[in-house]
Amino acid sequence: MNSRAGFERGCLPLGLSLNRSEAMNSSTPANDDDIEYTVVVNDEEQYSIWPTFRAVPAGWREVGVRGPKAACLAHIETVWTDMRPASLRRHMDAASQDA
Repeated sequence: MNSRAGFERGCLPLGLSLNRSEAMNSSTPANDDDIEYTVVVNDEEQYSIWPTFRAVPAGWREVGVRGPKAACLAHIETVWTDMRPASLRRHMDAASQDA
């Protein structure tokens, strides 16, 4: 199993869920084919996607890549090569320097 599969299966920053009224609202896209996403990253250098019709949540920032879900996920696949959070990488690097 691909260790990066999690970002595609519901690991959006705060989750993406359209409630019934949002799904019925014509200004809110109702299926993934109509939604434009943006790639976002947090301070731990963890990537995700977020629909552009919603404000990016606190703690996340856009990286400048927007488009269909598949294109955004393909970008993440190429740039997110180390799944460890940045703080863990720093800790492990410091520990190896001390050894």
